[in-house]
Amino acid sequence: MAANNGYPGIKGTSSVALHSSLPAEEYVNDPQFEVMWAMKAYNHAEVYFNLISSADPKFLMLTTADDKIYSCFREAFGDLDVKLLGPEDLKSDEAKGKWRPFCNQFDGIVDDFNYGTLLRLDCEKGYTDENTIFATRIQFYAIEIARNREGFNGPLYNSKS
Repeated sequence: MAANNGYPGIKGTSSVALHSSLPAEEYVNDPQFEVMWAMKAYNHAEVYFNLISSADPKFLMLTTADDKIYSCFREAFGDLDVKLLGPEDLKSDEAKGKWRPFCNQFDGIVDDFNYGTLLRLDCEKGYTDENTIFATRIQFYAIEIARNREGFNGPLYNSKS
């Protein structure tokens, strides 16, 4: 990657465009593509954290489908403690078996529903190596909508305001 402030430049961008348009069986791991994904995921996390730190999260709408996401999430995961998640809540075989059908029902409803996103495990803490896990966009939305509506993200806002 050229030394241009961490951005891939024209050559890198065209490489990403090429790889993102290939059929899945022809896709190869391109380090530039992975760096761009990591930058986008980090930027998304940073913007979201700044948002819930500066605006009362109970009033936030993350998507046009927040009500549907929340009701379906609580129907499928009524006992999930969204305040403090463990990796097994998302990554165990049992969890994956529950998450997969939940996530897939939002295909065509939520843009980039299966796009990789960073999620905080403990909602009282920020994005750190120890407190961050990889999740799909719809998992992020479901958990963060629940945290916002159930008041778990409120202390972040209250501590900053």
